[in-house]
Amino acid sequence: MPQMSPLMWFSLFILFSIVFIMFNQVNFFSFKPKILENMKKSKIESKIFNWKW
Repeated sequence: MPQMSPLMWFSLFILFSIVFIMFNQVNFFSFKPKILENMKKSKIESKIFNWKW
């Protein structure tokens, strides 16, 4: 069975690391949170409350 040289292991590690980082970036930037809509609604609802101390 042939063995891999250390340089080949390193290049394989670099390849998988790049693939892993690219996959994570694609997942990160494809997600669009809807926090802004919720914050706008909560601001509107918070104005309704009129606390009289």
